[in-house]
Amino acid sequence: MSALQKWGAFVRFSHTIFALPFALAAMLVAARDNRGWPGGKTFGLILFAMVCARTCAMAFNRIVDRKYDALNPRTKNRHLPAGQISLASAIILCVLSGAGLVVASWGLNAICFYCSPVALVLVCFYSLTKRFTDYTHVFLGIALALAPIGAWLAVKGTQVSSWEVVQMTILAFAVVLWLVGFDIIYALQDYEFDKSQGLHSLVVAWGPKNALAAAFLAHMIMCGLLLVFGLLCRFRIAYLIGWLIILGCLGLEHWIARRRSLNWINIAFFRLNALVGMVFLIVVAAEVIFMGGFKLH
Repeated sequence: MSALQKWGAFVRFSHTIFALPFALAAMLVAARDNRGWPGGKTFGLILFAMVCARTCAMAFNRIVDRKYDALNPRTKNRHLPAGQISLASAIILCVLSGAGLVVASWGLNAICFYCSPVALVLVCFYSLTKRFTDYTHVFLGIALALAPIGAWLAVKGTQVSSWEVVQMTILAFAVVLWLVGFDIIYALQDYEFDKSQGLHSLVVAWGPKNALAAAFLAHMIMCGLLLVFGLLCRFRIAYLIGWLIILGCLGLEHWIARRRSLNWINIAFFRLNALVGMVFLIVVAAEVIFMGGFKLH
């Protein structure tokens, strides 16, 4: 158990909760003709593919950032710089989890299998972007937005309709903007370090105040897209209630980021954003499973 806990902490397994709810929500909508259930095999493979993709991306991030982590007071005790996990072991985990994604995709359908190498490149590429672009947050958003697209394609394959393409595209853009917003907030913790090391982010390029304004704008547009997504899916009162809760969570997150110390950022980053994802999944599940039956007759 201690070994599992160590490896789980290495890849921050608990943070899988950020990507998983949106992927599962997309799966539910794609399988709404069957009240959201795609079948046990498909469901299991989607979960396995998600875990493998994120584990691969996170292990790659820890590998390529290990020298910066060793210099940063906030991250110097992470497993690789502290010597708790060897570089060779981290590389093996990265390769095996990437292979796991490809195998899971092969078990789903042809389009997922053919797209899996591209997905691996995109989810890992984010870790390199801090070295050359201020828009590193956008690349992280794109990496996470692949989760709902992949889950949707896992259910429908090539049978996805043009209307569904519109729906999944809007959801993907919402996820991108969600990530951009909260990753900017998270990057506030490393503002001085990134600036001193020549690393890029919108916080470094624009300054904390302007970057926070951009994060707030991204989250407001994201809320607008989520509302449009609900309308396109013809969701009703349960979704609207969830949408209002999400709006409140994001508002509180920005209040914390502006009014509280950096020590509070982890609360804004993890707890509130985890709640956003879980609320979204719950209300989408409610709408799909009960087929919008939340209305007075």
